[in-house]
Amino acid sequence: MEYVIEMNHITKEFGDFKAVDDVTFKVKKGEIHALLGENGAGKSTLMSILFGLYQAENGDISINEKPVKINNPNDANDLGIGMVHQHFKLVHNFTVLESIVLGKETTKNGFLKMEEARNKINKLSEQYKLKIDPDARISDITVGMQQRVEILKMLYRDNDILIFDEPTAVLTQQEIDELMKIMKDMTEEGKSIVFITHKLNEIKAAANRCSVLRKGKYIGTVDVSVTSKEEMSEMMVGRKISFVINKDECTSEEPVLKVQSLTITNKETKKDKVNNVSFNVNKGEILCIAGIDGNGQSELVQGITGLLPLTSGKILLNNEDVTKSSIRQKCIAGFAHIPEDRQKYGLVLDYSLKENAVLQTYYEPKFQKNGFIKFDAVKEYAKKLIDEFDIRSSQGEDSVVRGMSGGNQQKLIVAREIDRDPDIIIAVQPTRGLDVGAIEYIHKQLIAQRCTGKAVLLVSFDLDEVMNVSDRILVMYEGEIVGDLNPKETTVQELGLYMSGTKRSVYNEA
Repeated sequence: MEYVIEMNHITKEFGDFKAVDDVTFKVKKGEIHALLGENGAGKSTLMSILFGLYQAENGDISINEKPVKINNPNDANDLGIGMVHQHFKLVHNFTVLESIVLGKETTKNGFLKMEEARNKINKLSEQYKLKIDPDARISDITVGMQQRVEILKMLYRDNDILIFDEPTAVLTQQEIDELMKIMKDMTEEGKSIVFITHKLNEIKAAANRCSVLRKGKYIGTVDVSVTSKEEMSEMMVGRKISFVINKDECTSEEPVLKVQSLTITNKETKKDKVNNVSFNVNKGEILCIAGIDGNGQSELVQGITGLLPLTSGKILLNNEDVTKSSIRQKCIAGFAHIPEDRQKYGLVLDYSLKENAVLQTYYEPKFQKNGFIKFDAVKEYAKKLIDEFDIRSSQGEDSVVRGMSGGNQQKLIVAREIDRDPDIIIAVQPTRGLDVGAIEYIHKQLIAQRCTGKAVLLVSFDLDEVMNVSDRILVMYEGEIVGDLNPKETTVQELGLYMSGTKRSVYNEA
């Protein structure tokens, strides 16, 4: 049997921590092979070894049945291996064209020759239906477009082995469907794909086989067509996972958060990103803002939390006007915020886990005295969060956050925000990039907060999450609220009509 990738008995250690423990992983030519595992199971580490970012302590690798030594990503590229990373590796002030050719530039007499590259990129984008503007700046395009740029980067280098690390974590459902089709088209042309994901629906939709890692160890490989989602999730976490969300009826109509006539204008384009939006979030309620990415949800949350200035409107928390309050004042008043971009807004990446755990509370008497931090108290608090929220990292509370998996970074933020006992939790994509076990846990945490009378404002692009977790759904389209729906009385199809702007209803809540 012809394997394009053979990784035999791979072990990778970080200090005393075995991130990958004697793993054997094999991929056939022309298949989509899913790599499944919890956050911190070793999936990204294993693929980083294949891509030359890490060197294994033990084990050997063969590509197309020939033993190889991959010392760096250039070696990987020479062997036809390309990788789309979970957190994109793009230069923000470069154009799309410059980002794609970076490191593989065509030059003549010391001058860049871009026309040839532009033609090749245009041809590839047409062939794989990856429509992009080569002259757009990376900082100006959506994450979905950045994803396309990363894929074109691989295709431009004529890679035959493609590694997709959590490629759908930042995409809308439509973009996910497109990506699945593109991946299948690639395998039909003889390319082989390793697909790292937590989403069992996507594995069922796209993959041929699936290998499972748990806590750094290889659990097994299954044929996707004859294996159920429940069986795969149990292999992944070692226990049965409930996909049913149970919650009591919400009866309170006492508002915790009131948003009144909120408008946010983009300074550069002079366009209203949020246009005269009003709504209440009540005690014991999970209100979900749904919509296709880019319709003003991010700006709305940033306006409410204080990250963006308001053009007009008012924000009331427990009937107190907090419109002009600082971010810290809002936190003290009862706001908690699980941000959309965990690395940009949620964490200081070069701080340790324990330092990130007290980012919003370090000034409280329990953590400082006379301006000096009580390090023992901070350490004990971080240990408590690690235990309660199952945050996994190589060095516990002393781990540098940058080196933690994306899912464990997210768990740290959720732990920190919920543990502050807020009145309202504003959660944007709280389960993005998490495995089913962690998703189940975070959903339970949000519902537990709701059951104690807290309010939850959830922003999600995951339609399963929108339908299952929320008590009420508001749909945003082009900066306005166009629908107020009861998840028990609506369908995914109807929700889709509102999200695309095809259907709208009059909504007004002062």
